Amino acid sequence: MKGILLAAGRGSRMCELTQDRPKCLVELQGRTLLDLQRSALTSAGIQEVGLVRGYRGECFEGFGLHCFQNPRWSTTNMVASLQCAAAWLRAETCIVSYSDIFYSADTVRALAASEHDLAIAYDPDWFKLWSRRFPDPLSDAESFRHEGGELLDIGQKTTSMDDIQGQYMGLLRFTPEGFAHIEAHLATVDADRLDMTTLLRQLLERGLRIGIVPVVGSWGEVDSDTDLGIYHQMIQEGAISFPP
Repeated sequence: MKGILLAAGRGSRMCELTQDRPKCLVELQGRTLLDLQRSALTSAGIQEVGLVRGYRGECFEGFGLHCFQNPRWSTTNMVASLQCAAAWLRAETCIVSYSDIFYSADTVRALAASEHDLAIAYDPDWFKLWSRRFPDPLSDAESFRHEGGELLDIGQKTTSMDDIQGQYMGLLRFTPEGFAHIEAHLATVDADRLDMTTLLRQLLERGLRIGIVPVVGSWGEVDSDTDLGIYHQMIQEGAISFPP
C-alpha cells in the first residue's frame, strides 16, 4: 500500500505564510505539515509516499518523495491532482491525503483496514473543533450522513444539524477497483474544477458504496493562518499531541 499527498494548490488563505512555499511546508509545533503526514503514514506501515506538486514544486526537491506534477495546478482542483497520480492508483491500494491536514497513524491504520473499494475518514465529534475555528460552526460545515458504516450524503450546504453526523477530513483510501469507478465517472464529466466532496456525492448517485472510518486521536485542517494559532493553543492545552 502506498500514500499520496495532494499538494499542488497555492493555499492563498494562508496569506504571507505561503508566499515562498506550499502550504504543507508551514510548521506546527516546529514540524512541517508534510513531516507530520509522512510520519503518520509511515508509522502506519505505508512503505512509499508520493506527492502531487504544482505551486512552488521545486520546494519538494530533496525530500525523497516520488513526485507527480500537476502542470495546471492554478486552473484545476483537487480531483485533477488526484488524476495526476493515476499510475499508482491503478496499480495498488493507496491512502490519499490532502496536504493541509494532520492526523494520527491510528487513523491511517483504521482506514487501511477498510473492506470498501473507496473509504474516507471523518470526525464524528466535529462540532467541538469547528466551534473553535469558526464563530458560526454551521457556516463552514457541510452535510455528512451515514448509515451502517457507509456514506449516504456529503458536501452540501445545510443549516440543519440533523444533516451533519460528522465532517469529512480529507483522508481517503482507494483500491484499484475503486479508482476504476472514478475514472469511468470522470470520463463523463468536466473534471477540471471538480472538488472531492462533489465527486464523492456524484459517485454515491451512481450507486458506488463508500465506507467511512472515524478519526482516531488528534487531527486538524489548516485552512488559514488563524487555524495555526488555534492549533498552537490546543497543543499548549494538551488537546492535541503528536508522536515524536
